[in-house]
Amino acid sequence: MSLLRTDALHKAFGSLVVTKNVSLVVNEGERHALIGPNGAGKTSLVHQLAGQLQPTSGRIFLRDKDVTDTLPEERCQLGIGRTFQKNNLFRALSVRENVRLALQSKRGHWYECLRATSSNRKLMAEADDVLAQVRLTDGLDRAVSTLSYGEQRQLEIAIALASQPAVLLLDEPTSGMSPAETDSMIDLVRSLPAKLGILMIEHDMKVVFSLAHTITVLYYGEVLASGTPDAIRDNAKVRDVYLGLGH
Repeated sequence: MSLLRTDALHKAFGSLVVTKNVSLVVNEGERHALIGPNGAGKTSLVHQLAGQLQPTSGRIFLRDKDVTDTLPEERCQLGIGRTFQKNNLFRALSVRENVRLALQSKRGHWYECLRATSSNRKLMAEADDVLAQVRLTDGLDRAVSTLSYGEQRQLEIAIALASQPAVLLLDEPTSGMSPAETDSMIDLVRSLPAKLGILMIEHDMKVVFSLAHTITVLYYGEVLASGTPDAIRDNAKVRDVYLGLGH
């Protein structure tokens, strides 16, 4: 089933075109990688999908509902979750509290932020369950600032999962990671719920070809090619402009 779909999405800042008539689909359970050179328009596209940027033209559909004109918080409620290339966390709060706030936001119960965390044990248990999904189970009362970089990336995915998304947008989930952390992140993404649709910006081709069912290549804001990993690997245009002969 189609979860997320764009129809001729176009974004321009004056004469600068960052997204040119992009049409793509993310299906239920699909791991869809978005690749391309720096400046190809990948993050600009994800900003439009999540609502941080408004397209100049074209439409965005979530489960066939037109969400083009909705706000980011509305899209979150409807089922679009995302992470950012740079961590977006409450560093002074604990691991558990970061996820608790995300759960409360999904429910629209911000007033609960004023209550002691012990007053809602069910919510805390739910936070622990989400953290277990991303393999963060120890030291949940630690301040986020004490976590390793890899653990902070895991936590950001947990926060996105707390909104119970149908589609998860991951912006460079392995950026800045060591090889061991990258391998761990590959395993984590593989373990996420089978029905969850994922659209992932990623430069590391090991990650892309390990995870993706579908790969879309952007070049100067336009879709150069889209298909299975084997089809993309064998595409002469993609090798010329991005992958090179090593792939």
